[in-house]
Amino acid sequence: MRLKGKVAIVTGGASGLGKAYSFALYEEGCRVVIADLKEAGDVVRVMDKRGGDAMTVTVDVADEKSVEEMVRKVIEQFGRVDILINNAARTSSTGITRKPFYEISTSEWDAVMAVNLRGTFLCCKAVYLHMKKQGKGKIINVSSGTFFKGSPYYLHYVSSKGGIVGLTRGLAREVGDNGICVNTISPGLTITDTLRERTQYSPEFKKAMLDSRCIKREGVPGDLIGTILFLSSADSDFITGQTIEVDGGSFLH
Repeated sequence: MRLKGKVAIVTGGASGLGKAYSFALYEEGCRVVIADLKEAGDVVRVMDKRGGDAMTVTVDVADEKSVEEMVRKVIEQFGRVDILINNAARTSSTGITRKPFYEISTSEWDAVMAVNLRGTFLCCKAVYLHMKKQGKGKIINVSSGTFFKGSPYYLHYVSSKGGIVGLTRGLAREVGDNGICVNTISPGLTITDTLRERTQYSPEFKKAMLDSRCIKREGVPGDLIGTILFLSSADSDFITGQTIEVDGGSFLH
């Protein structure tokens, strides 16, 4: 197991892609911290039954005190933080609706930015000193293919995910001398159980999505696991400031 004994925090880890990341890290030997607004006890109980270390922490990533308390609890429990996956986000499956930019209210814009961009910043800030002290750490931020495509009627979300790429690049420059790698994974549309339950896509939309890809099938959570584990492990120790798109070849550059 490549990550045996490492401690990983996964924000938004109770459902969707975050849940898939959490289980994948666990299977590679991580002690996993599922940090979410939602109750994640069921996920932790499954991990505990398999004999691994896991804990759940309730956190609002948009709130600095909440984030600091989350990290305090992790250090108290496990003594270190090796991996941070900034997955928590406001998305279409959590209530964001597509609309023309001029119909987006200031409050809705701010709410999306607070979680997607400020939340990522706050979590990076909260783990930094611990990773610096260790002389090593992995931060994986989650962007979106919508940024690279400039998807319309989603300006708040697209802008927040573009900010993630900029944050990753700037932060990588600042913390590289501390042995901390900061990278971004950019999923294309990935069909999770949560997304399938809450979002209905038209046949026309699905066809256009598949036609845009070199590999013409729906993306599933398992497609992202290899990249997450690679960026979390020593295999990527000389890679930082990068964005890896996992979208079946929808966007090429």
